[in-house]
Amino acid sequence: MAHLLLVEDDELLRDGLQAQLRQAGHSLSLAEDGQLALEQLMQHCFDGLVLDLGLPKIDGLEVLRRLRVNQPALPVLILTARDGVEDRVAGLNAGADDYLTKPFSMDELLARLQALLRRSRLAPVGATTPAPSDTANSRLRRDDDLPRAWLDGEAIELTRREWVLLGLLMQPGGQVVSREAVIAAWQADEPGEAGANSNALEVYVHRLRRKLASAPIQVRNIRGLGYLLEWQSGSAPA
Repeated sequence: MAHLLLVEDDELLRDGLQAQLRQAGHSLSLAEDGQLALEQLMQHCFDGLVLDLGLPKIDGLEVLRRLRVNQPALPVLILTARDGVEDRVAGLNAGADDYLTKPFSMDELLARLQALLRRSRLAPVGATTPAPSDTANSRLRRDDDLPRAWLDGEAIELTRREWVLLGLLMQPGGQVVSREAVIAAWQADEPGEAGANSNALEVYVHRLRRKLASAPIQVRNIRGLGYLLEWQSGSAPA
């Protein structure tokens, strides 16, 4: 259902949460301290974050503050033993979407988490301006079966890897696509083929940028995270 990052330093609780969340259909990545959590958040894309506050190395609140600089929309559920009102206020002010104290009901945690994930997938009510990816995709169309696309009605030639890359970038919601996700998609599309690596990715991103240069649609490099297809107001990107 969703790819989650679980950040919890208590090994017994972490293992139990992992088992329950996997049983609920989610895929999990784990971190046992704040430093590892930030490294995971920089290297991979997640659908949601379950975050303890009392973490070694870097406190959970500081993890959250740093996260919100680059990922303001990632759903975050704080799960902590800090149950004071001031703690809740601090967590929510730092950017948390919800706050659950220990001990907790697993059913309640799953329900709260599902509500966060559901809200994150909904378009803003009353929005009058399309999301960047939706605007771009209205001018850019990609064939679902063959390596070809059209930009403002004009056909553009794509290699197989450019086509796979473009498909990941055009997913609804304007999500950042990690380097690892692109390479994994290439390997799944071309089993046994060599050369699906980070160096090759830079080459294909550059080629795709050139092929999209006639329209104000840019493939942005989000440092430490991956790539984003973005609508640019004004002139087309170089």
